[in-house]
Amino acid sequence: MIERTEYLKRLMSFKDKNIIKVITGIRRCGKSTLLMQYTESLRAQGIDDSKIVFINLESARYDSIRDYKALYQLIESRIDGKGKHYIFLDEVQNVDKFEKAVESLSIDYDTDIYITGSNAYMLSSELATLLSGRYVEIFVQPLSFKEYYSVWQGHDKEKIFYQYMKYGGFPFIAAETDEMIINNYLDGIYNTVVLKDIIKRNDVKDITGLENILKTVMSSIGGLISANSLARELKSSGRSSSNETVERYLAMFCNAFILSNALRYNIRGKAYMKTLSKYYVCDLGLRNNVLGYRQIDVTHALENLVYLELVRRGYKVDIGKVNETEIDFIARKQGEIEYYQVSFTVNNSPDTLNREIRPFDAIEDHYKKILITMDKDFVSDINGIRKLYAVDWFMES
Repeated sequence: MIERTEYLKRLMSFKDKNIIKVITGIRRCGKSTLLMQYTESLRAQGIDDSKIVFINLESARYDSIRDYKALYQLIESRIDGKGKHYIFLDEVQNVDKFEKAVESLSIDYDTDIYITGSNAYMLSSELATLLSGRYVEIFVQPLSFKEYYSVWQGHDKEKIFYQYMKYGGFPFIAAETDEMIINNYLDGIYNTVVLKDIIKRNDVKDITGLENILKTVMSSIGGLISANSLARELKSSGRSSSNETVERYLAMFCNAFILSNALRYNIRGKAYMKTLSKYYVCDLGLRNNVLGYRQIDVTHALENLVYLELVRRGYKVDIGKVNETEIDFIARKQGEIEYYQVSFTVNNSPDTLNREIRPFDAIEDHYKKILITMDKDFVSDINGIRKLYAVDWFMES
């Protein structure tokens, strides 16, 4: 079992604080395992098992628990009324109006409550209103490369990095190399997320159209996308679709954590742009499986991984626009800004290097500028721009 150290630290920092801990992320990214690891840490601190209530609402054992009253009664029956109880509700979005049970438990008993969900709908529902200012979201991703490599200690890091880029970071397959097993597992995740968290929850009728949009976006990571262009593409293939439908589908993919939307920000104008944005997939293995492992665009795949890693490290990440050039990422955290360009290599020609650093030259402030590539060389600074070998950067804390 791979310990999710950084997420455990975050959970521990909120322990016993009077806020609901909401753990979100795509299915099978490790949320349940994280909760189990956390309960083990509670036991190690001397918390008795009788004070820990763990309910996985995807288990057939709890099929009858489908409304908030039944959930409340179930948990109430496990609280002995003495001392603090630690309540863990896994995949809680399966219970209708679950937020009412969560709110009541936090009021009626001395509880420390942790809930997980595989759809952002739970945070756009009444939960945010009911618990206004009294919950914190901890977004969990599949394994980082550093976590993934912990399974492959002693192996060549770059070789394992390409393996990670191909198969992705879902914990179950981290130590697996059999492509049949990997593909079957990724098929299961895709079908569950698309069928259960998207189609069923949103009552989608045009399933083929929905999947076509997802595949188009997945094949276009790193490219600017608009609902209008996607709608036109669908129409050209003989399927009728409006901008509004496409926008609704894109929101569904983001709510199910299969995609993430990066907005464009005008650096000089200091404002977000209303047209065009980029979408990144939650896991490259899932993308490669859906698209049939065709030739990977390594620069855009690397860009996708850098985006996910910046989000994992707690940055707010946007696409930068300055004059007629584009910065791959503007990363903001605690008042600081860092600018990132990503390229598979800049050593193949001076033109490639100039193309990548030109956008940096157009930025007038003095925040950090970082170029991430797969080049292994001794050049670490180009006119004040830090050049980093991607594998080493991903291994940083």
